[in-house]
Amino acid sequence: MVRVRFAPSPTGYLHIGAARSALFNWLYARKVGGKFLLRIEDTDLQRSTEESTQSIIEGLKWLGLDYEGEIVFQSDNADKHRAAARKLVEEGKAYRDFTPKEARGDANVKKDIAERARAHAAEGIDHRSNPFRDLPKEESDRRAGTGEPFAVRLKIGREGASRFADIVYGDQERAFSEIEDLVLLRSDGHPLYNLSVVLDDIEMGITHVIRGQDHLTNTHKQILLYQAFGVDVPQFAHLPLILAPNKAKLSKRKHGEVVSLTTYRDRGFVPDAFRNSLALLGWSPPEGREILSREELIEAFSLEAIGRTNAVFNFHENDPRHWTDDKALWMNAEYIRTMPLAELLPMVKAELRAEKLWREEYDDDEQEWFAKAVNLTRQRFFTLKDFSAQGRAYLSEDFDLDEAAVRKNILKTPRLQELLPQLAEQLESVEPFTAETAEAALRAFAESTGEKAGLLINAGRTMLTGQAVGPSMFDVFEIMGRERSVMRLRSQRPWHEFQPA
Repeated sequence: MVRVRFAPSPTGYLHIGAARSALFNWLYARKVGGKFLLRIEDTDLQRSTEESTQSIIEGLKWLGLDYEGEIVFQSDNADKHRAAARKLVEEGKAYRDFTPKEARGDANVKKDIAERARAHAAEGIDHRSNPFRDLPKEESDRRAGTGEPFAVRLKIGREGASRFADIVYGDQERAFSEIEDLVLLRSDGHPLYNLSVVLDDIEMGITHVIRGQDHLTNTHKQILLYQAFGVDVPQFAHLPLILAPNKAKLSKRKHGEVVSLTTYRDRGFVPDAFRNSLALLGWSPPEGREILSREELIEAFSLEAIGRTNAVFNFHENDPRHWTDDKALWMNAEYIRTMPLAELLPMVKAELRAEKLWREEYDDDEQEWFAKAVNLTRQRFFTLKDFSAQGRAYLSEDFDLDEAAVRKNILKTPRLQELLPQLAEQLESVEPFTAETAEAALRAFAESTGEKAGLLINAGRTMLTGQAVGPSMFDVFEIMGRERSVMRLRSQRPWHEFQPA
């Protein structure tokens, strides 16, 4: 059975790149009837937090990515990892490195070890020149027995290369001369990443490792560990990176909330829509379709259809309307516009509760009205937040008037200060008060005054909703009802709040 895992570090919020990796693992497991497992790699004790762990779990739940079994915490297995490293030493596959810590360099200085190794290889530097590599076992045991500190390193062959066939990137090869003898344990006994990952994947029975392309270098090292432990090597599929618009790698430090999954949840994205848009970052569905349901994503997904070209997340940080990826925002609007109303209503309810706009009547005698109001307004909304912002006028008298809309549709025509209350008077006698009867009354009033109906329609929309655009004005009249429509048409807010130019 196929077994895949998502293994994030709980050192911050869930990055969309990590969320995409989780999604692809989940889709593959569901497609082939396998298992999707969750492991929290919490061995960085200084930076790992319970808050981050909960953020990861909540993010997966929001995306609808359910996992099998109990969560594995890597820190629980540290003793097993140390024992496995010691076993490799006993078997002669690893050795104790007694080099003083100072001579090994400052561990706090981040270096690209892979690049350094390649440079050393090009310069003819022998990575097997560590004086402790071939230290007789008796001498190594004696020094360790006296309490002399040591790291544990894997012995890498002097000749040969690491090779594997990546499902996405094809055949991969790296000469042993480019790989340093891999540190497995620090001198304080702390197991390092590559050792812990391999041992946990072995214990969890992982058959396929699906993760970011930036792990390709680690994969060569980890394959050597699988071989040292004498177990089958899993299949690997490395995913293209997700880049910022300037083609730089997405970064928590540089791009802040843009890369956080919780940002999209908290700003009103529909989970199904965001999951759909996330799947398109590096994967191409068949027949060029873009909007796919959960079941359709599972059916269509394949590792072979993942591209090698890095995906670009086209966000606009300086544009308040398009602060996120264009396609993600477009897709969210499409979902809001077309998803079954019964699925949308609970999400809108949750948003209104959060903004203290919910009334219990919407669950009781005004339930039908509320459903109609949501169905009417959703056609132009991009996120769930729009229901409490742009849609606020349908729910409360405490709503803003858009200044640009007021100046264009009301203040530009001074006579409207008299015409709108007169229109309100006409609407008071309309029976029954529907979209059709309100339209007939408005058009008759416009004809009687010699004004264009469009002038009254645009002005009426701004008075009732605070916006320049929106649903049909006559549908707005019906949803607002006679009392609110008449009251707002008589309001003097535009002239009180904004001075004519």
